[in-house]
Amino acid sequence: MKRIAAEYLYTGPDRGLVENGYVEYNEDGTIVCAGVSPDPETEPDFRKGLLVPGFVNSHCHLELSHLKGKFSKGSGMSGFINQINELRDFTSVENRKAEAARWMDALWRQGVSAMADISNCDETFALKSSSPVYTRTFLEVFGTEPQDCAQVIDGVRKLAAEAREYGLDAAPTPHACYTMSPELVTAASAEGLSAGFLSYHSEESQEEEDLMISGTGALADNYRGRHLSTPPVTGKPSLMYFVDRLREVHEPPFEEHVLLVHNVCLTQEALDYTLGYLKNVWWAICPLSNIFIHNALPPVPLMRKNGLRITVGTDSLSSNDTLDIVREMYCIQEAFPEVPLAEILAWATYNGADFLGKTGTLGSISPGKKPGIVLVSGISGSGRLTADSVSERII
Repeated sequence: MKRIAAEYLYTGPDRGLVENGYVEYNEDGTIVCAGVSPDPETEPDFRKGLLVPGFVNSHCHLELSHLKGKFSKGSGMSGFINQINELRDFTSVENRKAEAARWMDALWRQGVSAMADISNCDETFALKSSSPVYTRTFLEVFGTEPQDCAQVIDGVRKLAAEAREYGLDAAPTPHACYTMSPELVTAASAEGLSAGFLSYHSEESQEEEDLMISGTGALADNYRGRHLSTPPVTGKPSLMYFVDRLREVHEPPFEEHVLLVHNVCLTQEALDYTLGYLKNVWWAICPLSNIFIHNALPPVPLMRKNGLRITVGTDSLSSNDTLDIVREMYCIQEAFPEVPLAEILAWATYNGADFLGKTGTLGSISPGKKPGIVLVSGISGSGRLTADSVSERII
């Protein structure tokens, strides 16, 4: 049995940060116990910093790792889509796979124990199947033209079968309201719901809301300029449109696990409507990506006021400079200083594991679990993250 201690310890959402905490664990990483050290100076392995369970990156696009540094910031969603269309395949498959492998290794070393990852092809399947990071893969589909729906679904079903051959937990999922015909939103949602898990880019930008509410704005102009169909103008927030498309799959309530990603333009009206139908919904925030593209952040005070289950993701290196959960948490802390660090840690650990259905093994430092143990250094004297905070995996 091994023992490690540190200035601070976070074990899970049932407790806040404790000073001078220790963790005992077996050789295979199974937690034996955790508590407060009566005499820190006598601890054989005492670290400066904060011990936490392994992180859960609840939204990542690993296969876009080769795009680091290629995109202009502040382009808005319309400009970002143009850059994706131009640059996504600018390099070889071999280089794309190599960059994905390099960043998967970085995620593990920095303490990510599990991830909800988006795939549009099979390039990362072998990598994820051999990684110690648990990954649930969401096979994201696009298609603005209604007549293409059946062909798109047939293709993603074949991709799902290939993913399962690699031993991955994987299923189709819809991307967003503006990249899909109404028919495809419902069809892809049906595939994901049948597997019990669905991830969806929701209310990421004001351009998306303008498109759905009034049929105007840069995103609407972009799609019409490329002679692509746009979703129906509803006069309502785009999230409400998505929930209505889910209702075409089966009668509510929805007990399946649904992850709504970004939520930059979330309103009380939209979340009330959603919670009336979705009984197992989590809300992922990716603040550095939102700043990169839109210079905007999700309404965290509104989300906390309503007791939403928030998770933390990094998005991709096309819209971020790093895949570092500590940087995301620091961004949240600085933008919303009223949020205790222990609460942010719950978003980045337990809540993500809860969405993935993995709290039996991950998400908290509890006896019998194997969440991984991570040391976050560069902690202030008051127990807050700093600009110098970094993480490293202990087990």
